[in-house]
Amino acid sequence: MRKEKDPLGELEVPDEAYYGVQTQRAVENFPVSGIHAHPAMIRATVLIKKSAAQVNMRLRQLEKKMGDAIVMASDEILNYQIGKDQFVVDVFQAGAGTSHNMNTNEVIANRAIEILGGKKGDHSVIHPNDHVNMSQSTNDIIPTAIRLAALDLLSQFLPVLKNLKEAFYTKGKEFDKIIKSGRTHLQDAVPVRLGQEFKAYGKMIEHHERRTIRVMDELMVLGIGGTAVGTGINAHPEYPQKIVEILSKETGFHLKEAEDRFEAMQSMSPFVATSGVLKNLATDLTKIANDLRLMDSGPRTGLSEIRLPPVQPGSSIMPGKVNPSMVEMLNMVCYYVMGQDLTITLASQAGQLELNVMMPLIAFSLLYTIEILMNGVKAFTKKCIVGIKANEERCREYAERSVALVTALNPHIGYQKAAEAAKEAIATGKPIREVIEEKGFLSRRELEHVLDLQKLTEIGIPGEK
Repeated sequence: MRKEKDPLGELEVPDEAYYGVQTQRAVENFPVSGIHAHPAMIRATVLIKKSAAQVNMRLRQLEKKMGDAIVMASDEILNYQIGKDQFVVDVFQAGAGTSHNMNTNEVIANRAIEILGGKKGDHSVIHPNDHVNMSQSTNDIIPTAIRLAALDLLSQFLPVLKNLKEAFYTKGKEFDKIIKSGRTHLQDAVPVRLGQEFKAYGKMIEHHERRTIRVMDELMVLGIGGTAVGTGINAHPEYPQKIVEILSKETGFHLKEAEDRFEAMQSMSPFVATSGVLKNLATDLTKIANDLRLMDSGPRTGLSEIRLPPVQPGSSIMPGKVNPSMVEMLNMVCYYVMGQDLTITLASQAGQLELNVMMPLIAFSLLYTIEILMNGVKAFTKKCIVGIKANEERCREYAERSVALVTALNPHIGYQKAAEAAKEAIATGKPIREVIEEKGFLSRRELEHVLDLQKLTEIGIPGEK
């Protein structure tokens, strides 16, 4: 053990640890969940520290020797030479994220001290507050880090969404000629093509792709340089512009300075908007998952219109049973996303005056939401969608038996007669074609012309040339 000192006094820290006294206090104060900062949050915070050192050297605020050591230490973390095991603060911690910020400052400072030939804890060489945290405050660092981390994860999520969209479109083409009964209110409706349903799923995901891209624009506006309350106290006047420029080059995103750093530091609205986009996606994914479960129900006593790929045995007691496991997994992920959206909403409105102290909770909820949704969708696409098979015979059978076929007869015999025929078909179990012919409403030839199932799945008046 080694001893380090902070404004509250001395405390022992494990000798091999790069973190220091303030981190150790946080470890002892918050033994809550055992969950530590998301790797994307760690990387974003370290990247800010590296960029700040570069700017402060250029502005002659930080001695070059110190700045170079801070940059080198930061790069070692970014290149995984120093592991995430050094970032040990629980995600449920003191407000605003001061503990996470100091954890980062201390790890970088102690490694930079070693680079300069000193021993960990000797802050006379490099100080975590005075040098690593120069021109910064937890209050502008944390909201900036959340933005950068979310952008990083969302940029990884977009290709996953694209793959799901393309998988649905591919199935849409494959199933385009398969006629099935439509259903509304879970009751028989007019025919559709199985391919039309899957193309619609693809279009849903395409819209969510666009929403994700749009919300990323909001995340690219940074309040960095506002320091403690938005005024920018203790930061060089050129610092905000220059650090945004460096972060843009480092991340590849077109980052922008906030027009009002007070607003950018106080308002959590970009995170609420991002969470809202993810929740919106989760609602459509839930609808799609539920559709697939229904269409795959059976195999003997359900709809059995499609067959989802079997991925594991479905029962510990019923031999041969196979469950829609990937669909069930996706549902659970979506329910989690919806719950975290409420958490983010509540935390975002809980700020007071110049600071939102709930930022650690927002960071945890938002970043893990993106990660599990990304991983869930990736597995769902690979293990479920690409392997779906259609039960064409069953689909056709349901379409032919649907009483809702009478809808196509409305323009020819009127709604009243069509309803009369439908009622009799339901009561007797006879096919609707047979009932119509028996009642003399239309001839067999006319029925064949009007009730062409393929044409019933396209816009137009059935039976008209």
